Amino acid sequence: MDIRFDIIVDYMPLFLKGTLLTIGLALAGVTIGLIFGLLIGLGKMSSNPLIRFPFVWYINIFRGTPFLVQILLIHFGVVPLFMTPANPIVSAIIALSLNSAAYIAEIFRAGIQSIDKGQMEAARSLGMSHIQAMKLVILPQAVKRMIPPLGNEFIVLLKETSLAAIIAAPELMYWGRVAGGQYMRVWEPYLTAAAIYLVLTLSLTYLMDYIERRMKTE
Repeated sequence: MDIRFDIIVDYMPLFLKGTLLTIGLALAGVTIGLIFGLLIGLGKMSSNPLIRFPFVWYINIFRGTPFLVQILLIHFGVVPLFMTPANPIVSAIIALSLNSAAYIAEIFRAGIQSIDKGQMEAARSLGMSHIQAMKLVILPQAVKRMIPPLGNEFIVLLKETSLAAIIAAPELMYWGRVAGGQYMRVWEPYLTAAAIYLVLTLSLTYLMDYIERRMKTE
């Protein structure tokens, strides 16, 4: 098998441009997902079944259906209701955010429920409201336990951005497909994209391991 390095050289600026968008999509998705995930997680923990019901089913739907189906429905069914033509980058951010929110909600729920109930009771006995106790006592402790799974979710989200290529969002995998189509080659464009994804995910893994070790020593 002969490797044509000229393909890699020709497309490297576009691969790097796509890599920046890939990182941006993942950051946007996980940031918005954190906000919605916290609200959904707290909603699922509600003692009122009527309040809890929609949050439970939101998580069930987004965790129980393929992300590819979600991004296609959002791009071709939802976004056109507000934007014509539908912007693939906007669609990708919305899909990534809604999907990650479902997983992050479960991370928040598990982290909060892992804190001993006596912590809340002690905070309430000191005169704190439920919200104050959650903000000042429970969440700071829970966050330390949530760092590893949140890091894993970010890594998963980074790889899921590759599915945005199906709606023509010009991220890393999109340019791999374009290069493959132009040159009718498979190895060079896809191996290059795979190598970039590997560098990104390994870098994030080492970063999360470092953060986790630092938090354990504090």
